[in-house]
Amino acid sequence: MNEITIHLKSLIEQKDWKNLKNQIHELSPLQISEIIEEMSKSDGILLFRLLSRQYAKETFENLSHDTQEEIINGLAQNGTKITSLLNDLEPDDRTAFFEELPGKVVQPLMQLLSEHERKIAGQLLAYPEDSVGRLMTPEYVAVKSYYTVNQALDHIRKYGHDSETLNIIYVVDDQWNLIDDIRIKEIILASPEQKISEITDNKFTALNVFDDQENAVKIFLDQDRVAMPVIDNEGTLVGIVTFDDMMDVAEEESTEDFQKFGSIKEAIVNPLKAKVSTLYKNRVVWLTALVFVNIFSGAAISNFEDVIQSAVSLVFFLPLLIGSGGNAGSQSATLMIRALATGDVVIKDWFKLIGKELIVSLILGLTMAAGVALIASFRAPEIILVVSLTMVLTVITGSLIGLILPFIFTKFKVDPATASAPLITSISDITGVLIYFSIASVYLGI
Repeated sequence: MNEITIHLKSLIEQKDWKNLKNQIHELSPLQISEIIEEMSKSDGILLFRLLSRQYAKETFENLSHDTQEEIINGLAQNGTKITSLLNDLEPDDRTAFFEELPGKVVQPLMQLLSEHERKIAGQLLAYPEDSVGRLMTPEYVAVKSYYTVNQALDHIRKYGHDSETLNIIYVVDDQWNLIDDIRIKEIILASPEQKISEITDNKFTALNVFDDQENAVKIFLDQDRVAMPVIDNEGTLVGIVTFDDMMDVAEEESTEDFQKFGSIKEAIVNPLKAKVSTLYKNRVVWLTALVFVNIFSGAAISNFEDVIQSAVSLVFFLPLLIGSGGNAGSQSATLMIRALATGDVVIKDWFKLIGKELIVSLILGLTMAAGVALIASFRAPEIILVVSLTMVLTVITGSLIGLILPFIFTKFKVDPATASAPLITSISDITGVLIYFSIASVYLGI
């Protein structure tokens, strides 16, 4: 706990509510959210109860979902406080909170919303999960193309208070079809009597309400915008998505990909708060499956008992050689999964990449072979050639496995992160054992 948190906690213990309320309102909502996350559940709820309406809204948006749920449950006896909070939340933040809750919990909360906010919440939750429609907010400012700059500025002053952002102003026709999006700077610098149509070029990029969120992140980053319009299939402007929403998605996707690569079934945001049963269920499936995959390694080794008996020193180098192949494969897969996720490479690039990976892995293999040869010269000089050649081939094989698997998964429309490190390592282990003892068999004449 930092000094501020400790001080506020002491004020709670002293029940000095007036001083406590004054001091928390000297902090930013982000600081308050961090303090609540550090505090116990009861102290966090108590602190939240003392916040003003605006502070409560902004603080709530910065809390983790688990803490948000604790706050809502803690405010259950204060219907007025919950009603104000839920109605004040930005539509996209409220949707993000609702979609993580069971349906039976969401329904009573929906009833606390005003008719207008309930309609908005229902519309956003009706869009498919992981679609842009779940992220967007209907709070933006749009002007008509026939407005003068003066009329547009008057319109912005009148309706801009509740807008998520005023950096971008949207231009629509009478049917609310999107015509363009222009920066507020262009309107401010234009002549007051100019029409909006005179400063538009009708060139814009929009997201479709049904677009996948992960694909939307790529488009957003390519366009380098603080906000992007969202349209339906008829071209009607239905909302906007802002940079902070996209960055939240990017962080979630990165976390999910990273954990999938570690063979964790579903993303776990905070393992400290996750239940033991949840951590167990998310890890046991892949680990159990990989136990059976590794049976093949044992079976392969058992087929080379005669080779092992004739040169027991082969066993000394076994972990080193097959481990090197798995590590090379994991490195290669990490690079490919990242490149596929960012769109830097596509499926048609696989042939070029295989050629390049062959060269890189050959050089890596030769470098590592030199190292293992040096070790073998002291421990088992009679098998230097076997371990050196095996190192080169296992590094090449592991690297190619790590490169090809993500492309195969992508081809079959499966998340390439599913080509997890343990899976790649297990396959590399099997191939490494076969390569090692096959070479040894030929070399030793067995």
